[in-house]
Amino acid sequence: MANGKYINIKYPFQDSKQGFFVDLTSTDTDAIKSDLMHLILTRRGQRLYLPSFGTNLLKFIFEPEDSVTLSSIKEEITTVVKKYLPKLQITEISVVQSTENDYAAVVTIKYDITDDVFTTSDIVVINI
Repeated sequence: MANGKYINIKYPFQDSKQGFFVDLTSTDTDAIKSDLMHLILTRRGQRLYLPSFGTNLLKFIFEPEDSVTLSSIKEEITTVVKKYLPKLQITEISVVQSTENDYAAVVTIKYDITDDVFTTSDIVVINI
């Protein structure tokens, strides 16, 4: 195997160029972003031995795309992130109707990661 620092599984899943089964993250920023994506896109109850991990975003698939549903999606993500990624501070969540697909929503999450001295900001965009 290659020498280096590897933290966790990279999102999206892909084959590793270093000979591992899947590609791995090598920086803290990439690791936290991958953790966030894994958390949000894992269906609650899907993870063994940790059934409360993940979100219930699938329950919104057939709901009307109104302000109540969009705010419920925002609340679902905020609650789960606070519980499982306490070092990640969400600064803004935007949930809007997709302009490309009448049956989809676009979730934009802006967040900060504070590591003792430094603060790093990043953004994630998910189509659901």
